[in-house]
Amino acid sequence: MNLLQDLKWRYATKKFDASKGIQEDDLQKLKEAVQLSVSSYGLQLYKVLIIQNKELKSQLRKAAWNQAQLTDASHIFVFCNYTERKNEHIDKYIEATSKIQDTPLEKLAGYGDLIKESLSAKSDAAWQNWSEKQTYLALSNLLTACAALKIDSCPMEGFEQEKFNTILGLDQKGLNAAVIAPVGYRSAEDHTQFRKKVRKPKEFLFEEIQ
Repeated sequence: MNLLQDLKWRYATKKFDASKGIQEDDLQKLKEAVQLSVSSYGLQLYKVLIIQNKELKSQLRKAAWNQAQLTDASHIFVFCNYTERKNEHIDKYIEATSKIQDTPLEKLAGYGDLIKESLSAKSDAAWQNWSEKQTYLALSNLLTACAALKIDSCPMEGFEQEKFNTILGLDQKGLNAAVIAPVGYRSAEDHTQFRKKVRKPKEFLFEEIQ
């Protein structure tokens, strides 16, 4: 199974080769993989910034404790969750569903109301937690797609959210930088690529209930 071999190949890259960039064709494949990610209710309540600008990457590096991946990687994917609940997001999703699946809007109205009721019942803290979790589902697709294309990646939570939000102007857009992933190609000098993976044995990780 090629997928398992790809997952064994990937690792959290600590040092990227700054001389190598991702080709546009592969970048489009990564974007499509993220677009196809699962999400609660199918809403995809997040936005993904893809940053290649060198000056901006340098600013973000300073807000990520000077970690070199931010400037050496070809691109930085910044997964941003929405900070406010807006019915218009749900309405747009229902309208898109109606158009794409050729279903009358009136038949989907009840589902839209159910989603609105469910999300409005969450406390502000629960909403923020739920909203940030959605971005990790999309991140997972990115990491898997990178592995399949033999593109290296490094998922990172080690950055200062407030500074990222300020640098990227996210507060004004009602967004929050939840998690990031520099992507590119590993440097031959990154010795972590030669380390064996350490994972829990399956007998401790899984419990089958029949």
